Amino acid sequence: MWSSGAPPRFRAGPPAVLLLLLRLLRLGGSQEVYAPHSIRVEGDVTLGGLFPVHARGLPGTPCGDLKKENGIHRLEAMMYALDQINGDEDLLPNVTLGARVLDTCSRDTHALEQSLTFVQALIQKDTSEVRCTNGEPPLFVQPEKVVGVIGASASSVSIMVANILRLFQIPQVSYASTAPELSDDRRYDFFSRVVPPDSFQAQAMVDLVQALGWTYVSTLASEGSYGEKGVDAFLQISRDSGGICVAQSLKIPHHHKPSDFDKIIRLLLDTRYARAVILFASDEDIRGVLNASRRAEQVGHFLWIGSDSWGAKQSPIQQLEDAAVGAITILPKRATVTGFDSYFSSRTLENNRRNVWFAEFWEENFNCKLMSSSRKEDSSRKCTGQERIGLDSRYEQEGKVQFVIDAVYSMAHALHNMQRDLCPQGSGICPDMEAAGGKKLLRYIRTVSFNGSAGTSVTFNRNGDAPGRYDLFQYQWNNVSGLGYRVIGQWTDSLQLNVEELQWPGGQQEVPLSVCSLPCRPGERKKVVKGMACCWHCEACDGYQYQLDDFTCKLCAYNMRPSTNRSACTPIPVVQLQWSSPWALVPVLLAVLGIAATVFVVVTFVRHNDTPIVRASGRELSYVLLTGIFLCYIITFLMIARPDVGVCSLRRIFLGLGMCISYAALLTKTNRIYRIFEQGKRSAAAPRLISPTSQLAIASALISVQLLGVLVWFGVDPPNTVVDYDEQKTLDPGLAHGVLKCDITDLQIICSLGYSILLMVTCTVYAIKTRGVPESFNEAKPIGFTMYTTCIVWLAFIPIFFSTAQSAEKLYIQTTTLTISMNLSASVALGLLYLPKVYVILLHPELNVQKRKRSFKAIVTAAAMSSRLSHKASDRPNGEAKTELCQNVDATADSCWLTRTDQTTKPPVLGLVTGSEAGGSEVRGQRPAVRGRRSEARGRRSGTGGQRSGAGGQRPGAGGQGPEVRGQGPEVRGQGPEVRGQGPEVRGRRSGVRGQGTEVGC
Repeated sequence: MWSSGAPPRFRAGPPAVLLLLLRLLRLGGSQEVYAPHSIRVEGDVTLGGLFPVHARGLPGTPCGDLKKENGIHRLEAMMYALDQINGDEDLLPNVTLGARVLDTCSRDTHALEQSLTFVQALIQKDTSEVRCTNGEPPLFVQPEKVVGVIGASASSVSIMVANILRLFQIPQVSYASTAPELSDDRRYDFFSRVVPPDSFQAQAMVDLVQALGWTYVSTLASEGSYGEKGVDAFLQISRDSGGICVAQSLKIPHHHKPSDFDKIIRLLLDTRYARAVILFASDEDIRGVLNASRRAEQVGHFLWIGSDSWGAKQSPIQQLEDAAVGAITILPKRATVTGFDSYFSSRTLENNRRNVWFAEFWEENFNCKLMSSSRKEDSSRKCTGQERIGLDSRYEQEGKVQFVIDAVYSMAHALHNMQRDLCPQGSGICPDMEAAGGKKLLRYIRTVSFNGSAGTSVTFNRNGDAPGRYDLFQYQWNNVSGLGYRVIGQWTDSLQLNVEELQWPGGQQEVPLSVCSLPCRPGERKKVVKGMACCWHCEACDGYQYQLDDFTCKLCAYNMRPSTNRSACTPIPVVQLQWSSPWALVPVLLAVLGIAATVFVVVTFVRHNDTPIVRASGRELSYVLLTGIFLCYIITFLMIARPDVGVCSLRRIFLGLGMCISYAALLTKTNRIYRIFEQGKRSAAAPRLISPTSQLAIASALISVQLLGVLVWFGVDPPNTVVDYDEQKTLDPGLAHGVLKCDITDLQIICSLGYSILLMVTCTVYAIKTRGVPESFNEAKPIGFTMYTTCIVWLAFIPIFFSTAQSAEKLYIQTTTLTISMNLSASVALGLLYLPKVYVILLHPELNVQKRKRSFKAIVTAAAMSSRLSHKASDRPNGEAKTELCQNVDATADSCWLTRTDQTTKPPVLGLVTGSEAGGSEVRGQRPAVRGRRSEARGRRSGTGGQRSGAGGQRPGAGGQGPEVRGQGPEVRGQGPEVRGQGPEVRGRRSGVRGQGTEVGC
């Protein structure tokens, strides 16, 4: 089988491989390259085997101590499988499988040297010039032809051996090598394995880390292909999946010392929060790490996750159980092969002579010595040969036994299928099968499918890898069996983990943390540390931001605010000025009182509509003024009412209308007074437009300007309601509110009031100009005081209104300020102008009586005369001046006060002069007679022949009786004692005004 025709064409390979090949060729066939410590089993077809029977030796020594489980158990598993196959009549009938088994000593270079045995038969040897010392040609032992190799165990060894086996097209099936590098079908095209590659194992580890919520881990690998490639696979998959950061990635050197492990532990402690450590290491390296953690007193700190090299073995943790508690390990899914247990337990020194290392195993297993030359120096007890495995020693089937058996069976099934196809007529090895090469056998290996020793199917993918099926173990305490491995889950394309089965160091039930940074609280975003995606600082989303995702804060919409935990945005609540608010109660109270007072005044005036005081106050303009005052109070309720289109429309209309009506009426009055007195200074002719109808027309014209402006406002900007979210958007979103209000800006409010303020200022100017009218004129002074006070109120209103524009309480402050200012303005006008009249009407009706009437021309003349007299007061004897003051002027009732002002020591004497178109005036004494001397008062009259009313009576000289004053009306007699004249005779002269005269007398 496998013809050795033309020698194979060599392709470039690793330098070590080429050197060994050169060494092999130099031998030139002069001798067989024979491994003295090997197992050779005769058969029709020979399979090679590579097992780590011994550990790696010290420098200078290829092999070290015997490895009972990884070495002898696995080797005997191949022997057991060969026995089972050779005893099966249905599998490879009439064909016996042989074997050539070598020890790799857990070293790749040593394994490469040993594996040269497998390719001897495939190399043509030129022996024509080789002769023995006697001249005879030598006799060569023909080496067996190895059709396939089972092994190796370590990935580094398999990689080295695969490089030479592929040159000779010898298929290789490994039972334990899991390095992802071996999945490269272009470089290792003749390599297959019955265990899944570490890429699957790394994926299972990544899934496990993510399931436990660990995001910050470290990795630790033995130097070499298995450890380094396993960690590389883990790093690549973790980067692709995201969410896992590697704090440190450390390596354990080939030739290590205890201090190297201590250094590794110190480095791992530099990132204390990365408690989880991913281990791709050999048994010896695992022991060194656990021992170093114990020396550093860090037992229980690290959370170990071991690869299949740790699995469920006892050797890595023997006497280090406390340091391994809580460790999670991974192992390809396996089952105990019961038949192998029976087979191995029955092995003795007598029935197992084919295993050249079994005697050494016997000594190691039973701690005894077979002979004096034994390498077992730590025991003096001699072996009897009667010891039994499992009875006199502890036995537990090694985890890879199943895969060794499956690897041998996969080769047997491939040969069986080849035999069935190439040798259909007979049994045994036919010529076609003998001439078949390794490529054809490889195709049959890749297509096998059978139930393995564990009952699971054995198949290979196009790269020669087995499907990924893993069991997860945790080393933990059990109340029944003590410390041991316990299955906590499995992985077959996805992870199934029994979290409730987990136990952690210190009896902790909750999964420990292995994170760089703790999760941020709701409403906080992660600010990632540069270069380390799993490390971050938490920053709170502030202001009106909400947490969009773990790394982003986003501003809420203008009408939204973040929720309490800032996970979303919620609508900002909309508020308005409530009737129950203290900001509303004060203006409402003032408005209610003002309305009541206004209604009371109106009712009083209506009931006494024809009385002299009501008529003298100008009834028409008074009712207009009271209407404006009433509207000033009414606007308070419109400003506080819930805004809608109707309310907003009424606000626009009445906001400035009430004040406009009030000040239009007052301006008309003050202007009338001003014109009357100014006209009196120049001539006796009556001013124009002073009748009630004219006054109403003037006031209406002034009011119509305001209404016209409101109509334009309605046309340009129709009334509407808006929700202002900026007015009460406080720094604290929890206090933010939207304000439901009319679509009226502060500027529009001022513009609406601006015309009224203009009327108010103009009225104030007229009030100032008429401040010099006679003191007894009862309208000019109150109007003046009203306007002065109103100006003060509005001067205070403007800065308050605008200074609160940025305040969170803007709605309340501005509304309250505006309404109170309007209420105060109305109250000032109502109090100063009308309450005195109401007081006289109701409490002193005796003063509210009709007096004699006179024509308006007489009043104008009196006003002019009063003005002239006031200017010539200094020319009068003793400084005495007489003025006639107009209390009020209208077409129906006019009254003038006659005042004599004595600038000496005498009090003034007041007299009421009433005139009519018929003739003179009657002087009524208003105070008692004054005793004492009087200086003679000479009066001059100007006139044009008018008639005078007599003031008959003659005055005697000194000591005379008081004069009797007679007129055309009733006789007025002195109320006090008789006044005797002490001064010169008082002569009165008469002046006439176009046929009508007025007598001025004492």
